[in-house]
Amino acid sequence: MTTLENRTHALEMTTEAEVRTVREVLTGAGLLTDSVRYAFFAPEEPPKDEVLAGGPTDRRFRAVLLDLNTGRSWDTVVSTDAREVVSSRELDPPRDGQPPIIDSEFEPMEDILNADPRWTDALAARGIDPASVRAVPLSAGVYDYPEETGRRLARAFAFRQDGPDDHPWAHPVDGLVAYVDLTARTVDKVIDHQQVPVPDGSGNFQDPDVQGPPLDSLKPIEITQPEGRSFTVEGNRVRWGKWDLRYGFNEREGLTLHQISFDGRPIVYRASVAEMVVPYADPAPVRFWQNYFDCGEYMFARYADSLTLGCDCLGDIHYTDATIADDFGNPRTIENAICMHEEDYGVLWKHTDVFFTQASEVRRQRRLVLSFFVPIGNYDYGFYWYLYLDGTIQLECKATGIVFASGTPGEYASEVAPGVGAPYHQHLFCARLDMTVDGVRNAVEEVEAERVPMGEGNLYGNAFRKKVTPLTTESEAQRVNDGSVVRTWHVVNRDKQNALGQNVGYALIPENKATLLADENSSIRGRATFATRNLWVTRYEHSERYPAGDFVNQNAGGAGLPAWTAADRDVDGEDIVVWHTFGTTHFPRTEDWPVMPVDYTGFTLKPVNFFDRNPALDVPPTRSAHCGGGE
Repeated sequence: MTTLENRTHALEMTTEAEVRTVREVLTGAGLLTDSVRYAFFAPEEPPKDEVLAGGPTDRRFRAVLLDLNTGRSWDTVVSTDAREVVSSRELDPPRDGQPPIIDSEFEPMEDILNADPRWTDALAARGIDPASVRAVPLSAGVYDYPEETGRRLARAFAFRQDGPDDHPWAHPVDGLVAYVDLTARTVDKVIDHQQVPVPDGSGNFQDPDVQGPPLDSLKPIEITQPEGRSFTVEGNRVRWGKWDLRYGFNEREGLTLHQISFDGRPIVYRASVAEMVVPYADPAPVRFWQNYFDCGEYMFARYADSLTLGCDCLGDIHYTDATIADDFGNPRTIENAICMHEEDYGVLWKHTDVFFTQASEVRRQRRLVLSFFVPIGNYDYGFYWYLYLDGTIQLECKATGIVFASGTPGEYASEVAPGVGAPYHQHLFCARLDMTVDGVRNAVEEVEAERVPMGEGNLYGNAFRKKVTPLTTESEAQRVNDGSVVRTWHVVNRDKQNALGQNVGYALIPENKATLLADENSSIRGRATFATRNLWVTRYEHSERYPAGDFVNQNAGGAGLPAWTAADRDVDGEDIVVWHTFGTTHFPRTEDWPVMPVDYTGFTLKPVNFFDRNPALDVPPTRSAHCGGGE
C-alpha cells in the first residue's frame, strides 16, 4: 500500500490496496453493511496550497454510501494513512439531492417492471412479450410531483429485442413509461399515453446485410516511431518536449490533468470535464423529463473502455490502467483506460522568401494526446486532451454510438429510419480549469473586436480595434459566446510581464455554439444553470468541484455555480477557477443511423503574450532528404 513514507506525490493514481483499505475502514466503523453499496468513490485531493508546498500529504478518499433497503445515504471521507473515518454526514435528500444511480439498482429493473400488471398489460396490448423487452432506466429529474419528494426514483422506457444479438435501440416501444421507486423496488406509475407501431427495421450495424459490401480499396496506414516515443512517464508524471504534467482518473470526471507547465512555467493546476448534461427537446407526456447528467447522476467514467491498439489508439502507445471501486467497495481495475501517444499534426510554421534571401524553412507540428473513451447507455464519448509544441492546450470531445430512438418522428424528432425517430437534444459539457498562469494570482479579461465608426481618424471605414473588458467579480464573469465580435477570454497574470512589458496570459477560445435551450422556467434549466453560460469565473475554494453541485441526482437546482457566485467574490488578481460550458445541439440525420459517425466539440487554450516570441523556433527540421534535413 502507498504510505506517507513511500509516496512520491500527493496526486498519485489510486491503487487497489488503497481501495481495499477504505473498504476495511468503513466496514470496521459499521458503515458498510450487507445492504450498503458504494454510490461514489474517488480520491479526495488535498487543497491546492498543500500540494504546491510539496511533500507528502494525508491520503484520503471520498465514498458516498447508499443503503439499498432504506434509501439512506452518507457522504464519508476516509484516511488510508491513518486508517480512520475522517468525516461522515448523512444526506438529506430533499435538501441535498440523491447519490448517483448505481448498477445494483439498474440490474433488477426488468424484474420490477414485469411484476407490475400495468406494465405487462400495456405490453400485451401492443402484442409484445415482456420477456423480449429490455428496460432502459434513466434518472428521474425533479418535477412538480410532491409525492416524489425525498424518494429515490428512476423512470424507464422499453425497447424490444429480437434475439440475443439484436440491438434493441432500433425497436422503441413508444408512448409508454414507468416511474419506479428504487428503494421499495416497486412501480409507482405507468403512463400509457399512446400505442405507436414498434419499428421492425434492423439496427444491427455489425451485420453484413446492413453494412453492405466492404470498402476494400483502403490500404493500411501504419504509424511508426523507429527511435521510440518522445515522452517519458514516471508514475503518473509525463514529460514531453517542454511540457510537464501529471494525470489522474476518477469515476465521475474520468481523466484529469494536473500541474500542467511549459518550460518550467505553470499554466493550469487542474483540468477536467466536471459535468455534462444531455437535455432532450420532446415535450411528449412520456418524454418531457428526459435529461441526464452523465457525470453527476451516473458516474459515467466507471464504465470506461479498455482501449485496444490499432482500434482506439494508433502508434507507439503508452497505456495506463485505472483503479476504481465497484458497488461493493472492492477494487476494479480498468485495463488500458488511458491512452497516451504522439501524433503528427501538419505544419507548425513555414516561410519561403522568394524576394530577398531565398530561404525556405518548414517545421512539423505534433501533439501529445491523452485520452479515454466511455460508453454510457446508447452513446459513446471520447475525451482527448492535446498538448502542442507551441504551448497550445486543447480539449476535443467526441460523441458517437447510437442516437436515442423513439417511435414518433415529428416536430421534435428526426426520422432516421422507417418509423424510427431520434429526438432533438444537446450535449453540454462543463470544463473546470483551475488556472495558474505563471502563478496563482490570475485575472480574466473579455477580449473582442470593436468596429470603429467612420469619421475622423477612420475616413475609409476599415478600422477595427481590440476591446478589453476586465471581469472583476463573479457576477461580471458570467458570459456567453459571441462569434460576431470574435469574443475570447484571456486569463492573465498582472504580476508577470513578457519582454515587451505585456501581461502574460492564456486565451480561452470557444467554439461559439448554443448554450442550454430549455425555457428559463424549466426544471432542467434550474438544475443545469451552469449550461446557461459559456464562462463562469469563481474564486478558488477547495470544496467547489462540480458545477451543478455534489449531488445532482434529484436535486431541485440552485446548487453549484449559481450558489457559489451569489457571494459575488472578487476574482481580479486572485486564485481563480475558470468554468467553460461547450457542446453540440443535435438534430439527428439519417447518416447518424444505425451508428453515428463521430461528432466533435471542444475548446482551445492558447498562449497570448506568455512567451517573448514563437516558442517553437527550436523545433528541429524533419530528418528527411526531401525537407533538407539530412538522411
